[in-house]
Amino acid sequence: FATEEAYPGREGTLHSLKLNDETVIAENFGEKNVSVIGDMLFYTDESDGAVRSAGRTGGRWPNNTVYYEIQNGMPNQRRITDAIRHWESKTALRFVKRTNQGAYIFFQKGSGCSSFVGRTGRKQAINLADGCTTGSTIHEIGHAIGLYHEQSRKDRDRFVRVLFQNIQNGKEHNFQTYVQRGRDGTEYTNTLDFGSIMMYSPKSFSKNGQPTITKLDGSSYRTQRNGLSNADVIGVNKMYPG
Repeated sequence: FATEEAYPGREGTLHSLKLNDETVIAENFGEKNVSVIGDMLFYTDESDGAVRSAGRTGGRWPNNTVYYEIQNGMPNQRRITDAIRHWESKTALRFVKRTNQGAYIFFQKGSGCSSFVGRTGRKQAINLADGCTTGSTIHEIGHAIGLYHEQSRKDRDRFVRVLFQNIQNGKEHNFQTYVQRGRDGTEYTNTLDFGSIMMYSPKSFSKNGQPTITKLDGSSYRTQRNGLSNADVIGVNKMYPG
C-alpha cells in the first residue's frame, strides 16, 4: 500500500510549529492555519502558531461518541461505512451521524488521504482521494480519535532504525517522535507493533527505493492496512474504555 499523505508528490513550505510547548517541523500547503505532517493535519492558532489540541493526551471524544457527516456525492462511500463498522466492532467507540453538533468529522474528497489528529472541537476533515482504501480510511479515523503513527513512539529506537539518508529531502519531519512532537509519549502498549494499522511501511517517503525504516538488525518487516491489530485494540480501549 502507498503511505498515506495529505498532498502526494507535492512539497509544502516547511515551518516550525508549537505543539504543547515543544517546537516541531511541519509543512504548509497554502491552507491558512493548517499545518501538515505527512497525513496528519493540525489547526494552528493565528496569534502564536500553536496547535490547539492534538492526539494522545488531549482531543478525546467525550462519551466514546464520534459525530460525523459524509460529503454529498462522495465517491465510494462504502469504504467509509465499512471503516466505521470495523471501528465499532473492535472498540467501545460509536459513530453517530451529526445533526447539529459543532464538533464532528467531515468525510470529503481530497487530494490524498489525511485527517486532523484528535478531536479539534469544530468541523474537522478526513480527506479521501479516490485511491484511499477502506484500510486507509480506518487509519485516518485512527488519527481523528487521537492516534499518531506507530513508528513515532518515543521509544522507537529500541525497535527500529530510521535511515534518514534514504528519506526524500524535506520529508524528514515525518519521522519525528512523540517527544519531538511535544506529546507526552505515553504508550498504551510496551512494545512497538509492526502490525499496527498506524505503522509506516519500510519504504515510506523513500527517495531511492531503499528502506527508510528497518528492524534493529537491518531486516525488513511487513505492514498491513486490513484492520486494527490486537495491540491497536488494546491501546484504543485504554484511551476509550467501554
